[in-house]
Amino acid sequence: MGYCEQDLASLLENMPTPFSEAQVKCIVLQVLRGLQYLHQNFIIHRDLKVSNLLMTDKGCVKTADFGLARAYGIPVKPMTPKVVTLWYRAPELLLGTTTQTTSIDMWALGCVLAELLAHKPLLPGTSEIHQVDLIVQLLGTPSENIWPGFSKLPLVSQYSLRKQPYNNLKHRFPWLSEAGLRLLNLLFMYDPRKRATAGDGLESSYFKEKPLPPPCSL
Repeated sequence: MGYCEQDLASLLENMPTPFSEAQVKCIVLQVLRGLQYLHQNFIIHRDLKVSNLLMTDKGCVKTADFGLARAYGIPVKPMTPKVVTLWYRAPELLLGTTTQTTSIDMWALGCVLAELLAHKPLLPGTSEIHQVDLIVQLLGTPSENIWPGFSKLPLVSQYSLRKQPYNNLKHRFPWLSEAGLRLLNLLFMYDPRKRATAGDGLESSYFKEKPLPPPCSL
């Protein structure tokens, strides 16, 4: 790989002014293209986060650190659920699923997009229990209705989920357009089978509305 001067985590910490929404779109589009390539080649990254996204001084973004990446196929084989850094870990991983698909990368991408927009981590849990609770506070309590098979996940009985009927994404991002909220909601679908794919993300109208993403140079 060519040399990249910085990673997004250190940039977010040290930038005097945050990324603009147009710049955020530029970054996320590049990550989506990378994920689409990986997923089309049957690779799950399994540790997507801002510190694993490198950026050149020209604004070119590269996904790095494939230490947890795995090839997957059909039928889907069991994999250890103890992957993906806690703040970016999808709910099915937290609840002990043994099968993993590209949807875990897409959940993590939703966390990255939200972090870039909010200029701070979206779900900074201190433990797995706390992480699940933060997700429920943000998106509402999952159920069989919206996530068939949820109640059969191995670790569901270990959690006492708070009763929270509301999706609070709009309250967290009151200034975000309808298209932006729609994209976040698709990335944060509880049911992994309904979660947006990288191809869905690239087609999102959010990237086609103003402020438009600049070319690769930030």
